[in-house]
Amino acid sequence: MVIEYINQHQGEFWIAIGFTILILEVILFGMATGVLLFVGLGALATGLMMLIGILPETWLVGFSSIGISSAVITTLLWRPFKRLQGDRAPSQDRSSDLIGLEFVLTQDINTSTPGKTRYSGVDWRVEVSAEAVNVESVSAGQRVVVVSVDVGVFRVKPV
Repeated sequence: MVIEYINQHQGEFWIAIGFTILILEVILFGMATGVLLFVGLGALATGLMMLIGILPETWLVGFSSIGISSAVITTLLWRPFKRLQGDRAPSQDRSSDLIGLEFVLTQDINTSTPGKTRYSGVDWRVEVSAEAVNVESVSAGQRVVVVSVDVGVFRVKPV
């Protein structure tokens, strides 16, 4: 009975599938994938074309139309979405409460081998900062100051 109803109302079926896919894209992936966005829009377009009478309500036409309309929608919307993202990488935020933090190294570090330190319950990778001119390495037990911070990384120079 349900399958018979769906066979007779494929336009509504594809619209429901399209909205379901779009909701999943927003809730589960936070609009990060894009693939589900375009497939969902393709399903909505297919359902609308079936309801208007442009397309016959058959399974083969439905699946084919979703593929084709998803490709067309992707082609049309790719550049505008790409422009929304912007071409530039976000500038590094140099403001942090952790800049200026001083501590004693527990292991040797150099420009090619970072170390580790534990601060505030988090293990941080410790690297020699590029700002530390003529400093190739820093020995364990030496006092250092944090000059820049990235996610999980302290860049330090000797005090």
